Amino acid sequence: MDGALLRALTPAVIGVLGRRGADFAAAEDAVQEALLEAVRVWPDDPPRDPKGWLVTVAWRKFLDAARADSSRRRREELLEEEPAPGPAETADDTLQLYFLCAHPSLTPASAVALTLRAVGGLTTKQIAQAYLVPESTMAQRISRAKRTVSGVRLNRAGDVATVLRVLYLVFNEGYSGDVDLAAEAIRLTRQLAVVTKHEEVAGLLALMLLHHARRLARTAADGNLVPLAEQDRSLWDTRMIAEGVDILQAALSRDRLGEFQAQAAIAALHADAQTTEETDWVQIVEWYDELVRLTDNPVARLNRAVAVGEADGPRAGLAALAELDSGLPRHTAVAAYLHEKAGDLVTAARLYTEAAGSATSLPERVHLTRQAARLNMKLRG
Repeated sequence: MDGALLRALTPAVIGVLGRRGADFAAAEDAVQEALLEAVRVWPDDPPRDPKGWLVTVAWRKFLDAARADSSRRRREELLEEEPAPGPAETADDTLQLYFLCAHPSLTPASAVALTLRAVGGLTTKQIAQAYLVPESTMAQRISRAKRTVSGVRLNRAGDVATVLRVLYLVFNEGYSGDVDLAAEAIRLTRQLAVVTKHEEVAGLLALMLLHHARRLARTAADGNLVPLAEQDRSLWDTRMIAEGVDILQAALSRDRLGEFQAQAAIAALHADAQTTEETDWVQIVEWYDELVRLTDNPVARLNRAVAVGEADGPRAGLAALAELDSGLPRHTAVAAYLHEKAGDLVTAARLYTEAAGSATSLPERVHLTRQAARLNMKLRG
């Protein structure tokens, strides 16, 4: 990697972006992102035209940043539109549609997929990512569900558990994906809490509120992800956290534990800590043990490995990780994090680079690429 060449080309590339309409600060940021990408890519695949390569990549980074900034402003505007705290008064037609799509003639998995597509507004690709299956598999599942219900009357509502699963996945896509659906999922879950006292409805609502309370701190001004340990906790919505904790405590008092209550308990422990160092990781591991017992979910096992790494040390976390399928989403990123904590920076840098290559969202890819670049600079220094 020719660092002198990169430095020499930087002003020229910034100038090209400026002529294309980017202001200086934005152009400079985009070029810095392109330089990080060059550090990652060029050693194995040097371009024939370094300047042209940098211009192309920097322009794409500028466009991505502009879109992220637009999305951030939209999220800020939506804060004023979010549903007010406390119980909703009535259930509208949207919630009724969720129940109708969860028809008894469908398997729970097919009902969730159909509802997400038909009512939730998610794409087939987004649903497939949520289920950890190929997009083609999910497309077939949705098509079969449509054929199944095409000849029946949708006059029998599905069960609460299926509707909860749909709302959970809609919220997750709104919380971390490209479509802003989190506030709508909270609104509908509030309505569901009015018509049923099901403890898992309360658990899901608590979970949503506790996660949504951190929304302003999760993304930097440039659209990049901010890991939990680096978040400005003064930006967390303490009113929403308090509401979520109250709802969770009431649900747990019924002594009928479910997966959403367990997840909410984990979120509450994170929200209760004033700093990362004060987090009760031992208790978080115990709650992950409960969650794994309830669901045997591979993602829960992956998150448990991270918690074990914090509670018992990175080697213990890596041992827990070794028991899991290496093809799991985020498996490589978790391995990179634990290797870094264990002091193996060479392996961590390599794994961060691998994880960036398979990341499904631009903010995640940028974050992992920066982590790799940070460690590579430390190794060279």
